[in-house]
Amino acid sequence: MARGELRIYLGAAPGVGKTYAMLEEAHRRAGRGTDVVVALVETHGREHTAAMIGDLEVLPRRQVTYRGAVFAEMDLDAVLARRPGLAVVDELAHSNVPGSRNAKRWQDVRELLDAGISVLSTVNVQHLESLNDVVARITGVPQRETVPDAVVRAAGQVELVDMTPEALRRRMAHGNVYRPEKVDAALGNYFRTGNLTALRELALLWLADQVEQQLGRYRADHDIDATWETRERVVVALTGGPEGDTLVRRAARIAARTKGADLLAVHVTRNDGLAGADPAALARQRVLAESLGGTYHQVAGADVPQALLEFARGVNATQIVLGASSRGRFAQVFAAGVGVTTIAGSGSIDVHLVTHELAGRGRRRGPLPAALSRSRQIAGFLIALLGLPLLTVALAAGPPLPLIDDILLFLVAVVGVALVGGLWPALLAAVGGSLLLNWFFTAPVGRFTIAEGQNLLALAIFVLVAVAVSWVVDTAARRTRQAAQASAEAQTLATVAGGVLRGERPLTALLDRLRETFALDSVTLLDAEGVVASVGDPVCAGPADADVEINADGDLRVLLRGRILAASDRRVVEAFAAQAAVALRQERLAAEAAAARPLAEADRLRTALLAAVSHDLRTPLASAKAAVAGLRSAEVRFDEADRAELLATADESLDRLGGLVANLLDMSRLQTGALGVSSIEVGAEEVVPKALEELGPPGRSVAVRVPEDLPMLRADPGLLERVLVNVIGNALRYSPPDRPPMVTGSALGDTVQLRVIDHGPGIAVDRWDEVFLPFQRLGDRDNHTGVGLGLALSRGLTEAMGGTLTPEETPGGGLTMILAMPVAFLGRRE
Repeated sequence: MARGELRIYLGAAPGVGKTYAMLEEAHRRAGRGTDVVVALVETHGREHTAAMIGDLEVLPRRQVTYRGAVFAEMDLDAVLARRPGLAVVDELAHSNVPGSRNAKRWQDVRELLDAGISVLSTVNVQHLESLNDVVARITGVPQRETVPDAVVRAAGQVELVDMTPEALRRRMAHGNVYRPEKVDAALGNYFRTGNLTALRELALLWLADQVEQQLGRYRADHDIDATWETRERVVVALTGGPEGDTLVRRAARIAARTKGADLLAVHVTRNDGLAGADPAALARQRVLAESLGGTYHQVAGADVPQALLEFARGVNATQIVLGASSRGRFAQVFAAGVGVTTIAGSGSIDVHLVTHELAGRGRRRGPLPAALSRSRQIAGFLIALLGLPLLTVALAAGPPLPLIDDILLFLVAVVGVALVGGLWPALLAAVGGSLLLNWFFTAPVGRFTIAEGQNLLALAIFVLVAVAVSWVVDTAARRTRQAAQASAEAQTLATVAGGVLRGERPLTALLDRLRETFALDSVTLLDAEGVVASVGDPVCAGPADADVEINADGDLRVLLRGRILAASDRRVVEAFAAQAAVALRQERLAAEAAAARPLAEADRLRTALLAAVSHDLRTPLASAKAAVAGLRSAEVRFDEADRAELLATADESLDRLGGLVANLLDMSRLQTGALGVSSIEVGAEEVVPKALEELGPPGRSVAVRVPEDLPMLRADPGLLERVLVNVIGNALRYSPPDRPPMVTGSALGDTVQLRVIDHGPGIAVDRWDEVFLPFQRLGDRDNHTGVGLGLALSRGLTEAMGGTLTPEETPGGGLTMILAMPVAFLGRRE
């Protein structure tokens, strides 16, 4: 059975027309003869959307009871039993009511697809898992319902339903998205022009990445190697040389000329495992590339131009940036450089050769490291000085041999010297052997002349072979030593990286690992202002106190105390220093982010406060103004009952307004730390009745079971009463009429717990923290009962008095709020 196909309509925000477009497609499919059913469509009261369902078959929803409330969910079993060709399932990211077969609606959709049923669905960009936190930072509204990106990417088609922010705001103002009473708050909060513009860009970029992946799969499936310039991608090749910074910045400028261009830095390493580029320089250049918005990559290959071009074609690059060759003109005569070879094989990829200060000056190489140890070199010289004369004496004392046999024996001796001592002892043996062969075994004997031309050729070949073998042996030994050194450096850096990643403080862990690795007394990180970080003792206050000074980045230096480093160790330490600069930058960015977080939170609260003032405070103001205006009107005459009702309305509205303003002011004081708390000894049996009295007639239905012998609390009586009013009022709002809330009290250790128990619909455990968010109404279904500060303010006031306010499930359904306050003294009152 073939699997069904999924088509998703993606939108930047609610109201752009995803459901409408989905229903249009459903009608088109039905018109072409497809069996279409509406499994679930959420119209949200929008007339045009509801009308668009038209004559499509709509399956009844499944009624689910959860904690005393009834919810309507998609009937998955009914859809599977009906087996349509196409099912319309709205809101892919929706969370099903607990107790359903699947926790998420996208899991229901997956079952339909597996059953061979194609599906049309919708999703907003804020519900994508990868963008959830980004959207929360932009809008200040966290989204709890998410769908994995892989689910959306696996869809056969993803269609963007786009709308400009201005058009969407006009649609909202006309009442086509939300009810009129919610429009002002929405336009002033989530649906601000800046928010909508950012969400629109996120949706466009996410879909562009999806299209790019589809294009990559198509090119791979059809073996297309040619570059398709669908997006500018600039590849900059790095060698680890000092010109790398110039190349990265030039490539970044090239990429910046085109909106959305990608910058990719790549370093081609030798695949023989030998040490090549400076790891410290590469680390710095990597940081520079990433700070400019690029990415860093490393590939291995014996042929650098070929490996570079293969990488560029693999990422569909449009431009390559290379540094001009630093080799001298003489070297370029014998072999084309990397730049010339890359240009010759680049095809449709543009190649930029960027000049720099070192271009054409020739490569400045340091002295070649010795291939073998000094002791082996001395042994080689001794073998050459002693072994060749002994071989000459042995050959002269024995029966005469042909000259070619003598040359072969001397060649074996030279190879032996090369194996033991390397190049220079072997060269000495080759020259000395040729002289000994000429004097003792080549006619005329006893003279440095050669009578026959073939003997001259034989001696010349002997010297060339001896020199060649010596060179090969020495090169092999040198490369073996370099490979061993590179392996040791890689192992050291890998150990460092692992230790740093496992540590809670990367910078300190890095410096400590550096000190341990090289057996140092202390390692100090120093900038222009002084010591930044240090491990070990003594701390170096300046370069004069250190044995070694390593430049990390700009004014940042690493000072080592304990011993002088070898040249080979210095390369690794420079890599440590570069990583220390990165770690320091990350720590400072983290500190800045932590310092900015309270400011961002304060800004979010101010934004929410403005939305609350513009919306929630208007209702009581309008009610009070209407009542007072009616009483003052000379055109209408009211009897005593009407006047009393208007006065009661004004009084109730002003009381409600006063409560809202008091909550807002208290929350503001809490956020700024300016709330005054005067804690004294107070009895719970005194505060609870006062809170119920303030709640008015609804408070009389609350059952109270607070023992009179509870220990005295230590709290601010006024604030504690405010907390109880908010918590009990919230319980009254959600309790069924026949099961009013209950307040109980008990002592537990050094605290007294007051429990406010209701039997309402309750809240899912994973959403308990949401009810304590300022300006949050869970579900946003009730926008006329306040600004959403009650529980947030209650927790803040409780914690300011040294107590806690935590939720708990009520047995049999509902929510219990536990108010725990410290006792004034241990023991019960007599």
